[in-house]
Amino acid sequence: MARRLVGRESLETETQRCEEKGTTLVHTKKKGYEIIRNPLLNKGMAFTLGERLQLGIHGLLPPCFVSQDVQLLRVLKNYDMKKDDLDRYVFLMGLQDRNEKLFYRVIMSNVERFMPIIYTPTVGLACQLYGHIFRRPRGLFITIHDRGHIAAILKNWPEINVRVVCVTDGERILGLGDLGCHGMGIPVGKLALYTACGGVPPQQCLPVTLDVGTDNEVRKLVQLILEQTKYGMDCLIQFEDFANINAFRMLNKYRNKFCTFNDDIQGTAAVAVAGLLAALRITKTKMCDHTIVFQGAGEAAMGIAELVTMAMEKEGLPKEEGLKKIWMVDSKGLIVKGRDQLTHEKERFAHEHQQMKKLEDVVRELKPTVIIGVAAVSRAFTEQIIRDMASFNERPIIFALSNPTSKAECTAEQCYTLTEGRAIFASGSPFDPVTLPDGRTFYPGQGNNSYIFPGVGLGVIACGLQNITEEVFLTAAEALANLVTDKDLAEGRLFPPLSSIRNTSLKLAAKIMEFAFEHNVASLRSEPSDKEAHVRSLAYSTDYDEFVVDSYRWPEDCMTVQACKL
Repeated sequence: MARRLVGRESLETETQRCEEKGTTLVHTKKKGYEIIRNPLLNKGMAFTLGERLQLGIHGLLPPCFVSQDVQLLRVLKNYDMKKDDLDRYVFLMGLQDRNEKLFYRVIMSNVERFMPIIYTPTVGLACQLYGHIFRRPRGLFITIHDRGHIAAILKNWPEINVRVVCVTDGERILGLGDLGCHGMGIPVGKLALYTACGGVPPQQCLPVTLDVGTDNEVRKLVQLILEQTKYGMDCLIQFEDFANINAFRMLNKYRNKFCTFNDDIQGTAAVAVAGLLAALRITKTKMCDHTIVFQGAGEAAMGIAELVTMAMEKEGLPKEEGLKKIWMVDSKGLIVKGRDQLTHEKERFAHEHQQMKKLEDVVRELKPTVIIGVAAVSRAFTEQIIRDMASFNERPIIFALSNPTSKAECTAEQCYTLTEGRAIFASGSPFDPVTLPDGRTFYPGQGNNSYIFPGVGLGVIACGLQNITEEVFLTAAEALANLVTDKDLAEGRLFPPLSSIRNTSLKLAAKIMEFAFEHNVASLRSEPSDKEAHVRSLAYSTDYDEFVVDSYRWPEDCMTVQACKL
């Protein structure tokens, strides 16, 4: 019977693929309580009698056998009994701590329903109340006092085949500020989406939270972690929710040395540019035809602006000309040349113009075709701004991308109503469909980063990419935009339905592989002829595996039974 090694998760557990049966076999040395207390191995009452006897767990479970389908229904019934989103979050995280396969089966059964619970916007409240709802630790907590012992701490993590590490210092959790180690909910939730949306196996994901003091200490600790990570040069390390100045410095310092990216900068940029590329199919224009005003000049704004200028450059517009089409408004007003205390990143987008304080005045003066909100300033897009955008443009493009929902620059209903349905709208948090008085219904496009980072992550893993360039994210943005159908656009969607996000991520991963081999940057030895099939073969399955107790055979001639006639 042909079998191939799928992976060795720890020194005591490995998985093999049985080609004839089409199933995955788990070989483990673990027994008894170790099995049912391990969320990666536990199947609950779905263990067969044979497995219970072999694994030493017979009698530790009720004398009943149920399928995963029955377990799914029971979870959904229990979920419906919870009184609010925080209770639902706690319930789902508890399930993840008990049975990972079932947890991801639940999430994937209705991604649109569960994503707002396990990630934004509910994860923001969960982080704020992390100390109150803490049940069981997930991931690694590393402090500045652990310098010199990073390798030892990483060794404590039980999984040996880690492919994705998500790191935060908790300094800028969503739009909520510095939450310290309470920010662990972000890398945990982020990596859950790598699995649910992108198919990266959960045992290959490691969440890390840094608990440090000054900015200098953060940078020193990050460098130590990058240098001492034992999982290989093609292990993806994602920076998440670092403060602006640290985020830019670390990205610029490490992007060409390690396999790393910052989702707040590059992931947000890719999903926003994908939305803009889809919107161009409605306006029948090119990217370089547009003037864009950003409300905000932080990580997200800079990342989007950089990728937009790359897209304009690809259309033939010189980069210097592309920069002139992008304007930014921060807490002190319009960013213009000569303004005091501009960072290096902001200086690139400073233009010759008189100083203006209010966004309303900036919009009225510059008459942009696109406004993008990424500053987490609630209701920043006032009624006047939205009406002005509608007066300047036949199809104004308005992106309210701030998270969570309470920080959105405007609601979908406000945008569609005030523009009489002419606006092309996208948001960072989910909004309900909007029906106008004339009967038209619009389904707001949610520009969630989960459209990008799971597919990019899986693609990077699949081809062994060791450096993630901006071209990779532009490739992902173009691929995502191309998956939006004309029907989606007619309904107001600028992104594929969330219900198809696993398929979307797999197609993005295949495009990343194509890019890597085309540009000779893949470290995978042989190029798969069917890249999408290769990617799909790596994707995580929620089907329960069969267990095989650790055993082995001797060569047949050594097992010959000696016999004699009496």
